[in-house]
Amino acid sequence: MNNIKSIYSVIIIGLLLASCHIGKEYSRPPLETSASYRSSNNDVPQADTNSMATVRWKDFFTDIALQEIIDSVLHRNYDMATALNNIRLNDEYLKQAKVSWLPSVSANVSASSDRFSDNSLDGKYGISLDNSANHLDDYSASLGVSWEIDIWGKIKDKKEAALATWLQSKEATKALQTKLIASTASAYYNLLMLHEQLKIAKKNLVLTDSTVQIIRVQMENGEATTLAVQQAEVQQKNIASLIPTLEQALGIQENALSILMSRQPSALIITQDLFSFIVPDNFKTGIPANLLSQRPDVKESEAALRAVNARIGVAQANMYPSLSINAAGGLNSFQSSKWLVLPTSLFGNVAGNLLQPIFNKRQLKTQLNITKIEYEQAANNFKSKLLNAAAEVSDALMQSEKLKEKIEIAHSQNLILQKALPNAQLLFTNGMANYLEIITAQQSLLQNELGFADLKRQQITAYIQLYRSLGGGTR
Repeated sequence: MNNIKSIYSVIIIGLLLASCHIGKEYSRPPLETSASYRSSNNDVPQADTNSMATVRWKDFFTDIALQEIIDSVLHRNYDMATALNNIRLNDEYLKQAKVSWLPSVSANVSASSDRFSDNSLDGKYGISLDNSANHLDDYSASLGVSWEIDIWGKIKDKKEAALATWLQSKEATKALQTKLIASTASAYYNLLMLHEQLKIAKKNLVLTDSTVQIIRVQMENGEATTLAVQQAEVQQKNIASLIPTLEQALGIQENALSILMSRQPSALIITQDLFSFIVPDNFKTGIPANLLSQRPDVKESEAALRAVNARIGVAQANMYPSLSINAAGGLNSFQSSKWLVLPTSLFGNVAGNLLQPIFNKRQLKTQLNITKIEYEQAANNFKSKLLNAAAEVSDALMQSEKLKEKIEIAHSQNLILQKALPNAQLLFTNGMANYLEIITAQQSLLQNELGFADLKRQQITAYIQLYRSLGGGTR
């Protein structure tokens, strides 16, 4: 009776100690964030915390063909499938951690029959119930319970670490999603640019063909030289060689998009025009502090920091005494006929165990120190992620603003050249301009139109990167 009271006392003391928690609760490390993002304009603190990152990606990319491609990428891409499997794996660990405070229960049924040697001590002098000195049977059915009382909050910290790891995998998947959406959209608009440049090259090839024909006629009439014809033909060949180059780049870009969609390389049907995407004049970027709640990679790094912080608590608790309660009960008999006879076959036992590590080859202290170092690394990584995220937003803002200026200049140049070429053709036809002037005008218009299409692609890409860097693409 006194023994039972002692065990109960140990259990009660353990339950009282279970309220002790030696691990440190997580708190976000001090961070430096500015009131606004740096851009080519003066930094002005933004009172509006709204951000374009809150826009659903299907509302951001309204091109139906692009939406279908992005949907296919998100559902079929192998990297995304791997990331989703990581969530499933960590979800299983989390489920296990949630019930780790429960006792372990096991059932056992056994039957044994031993025959001892006649020359052994048990065989010669042993006593059995059926008067067979060298034979002994044993039948047992039991239920065992083992329960470790969470004295120092170790189990709680393990659960918190599992939850943080699960959140980390979810945010990692979201970060991958934003990257895939941005990469797919950028590749798509690069494809539109190549289609536009191919159209420009074919149009200019027709113009140079007509120029060559005119110069040939002039040469036959003695109004132009063979050199003029050769110069025009070289210009014609240069433009003609541009077409297969663009077609090659277009095919490679289609293959890259097909791989993103995890399907065999194939051609893509394009119905939209590059210039149908209108980049707004003003961007809602919110404030840098928003990145803590919007950027999935920043949230992922903070979840990793939370997990390491919880593991510090586990490592600290491992250095303190652990209390476990073990109990077992059931039926036991040396005769099968009396195995199920109650209450004479009943047995039971209960034991309390308090274990204090003393010397473990420095493993526990080493693990604690390693976990503390990992925490410092995770904290630095978290701060670095936030800093780099703000820099990415700033880079995308400056790119967008400067590309807008460059596009305006290129557009005005294009208007001038579109007027200059017909004038040059008219002057050339009337003998008031030489062949070099008409070739130069055509070459300038070609380069300007090709460059203008590339600038438009760069502007769209910068806008997409701004959307992604702010944390857009998770919805």
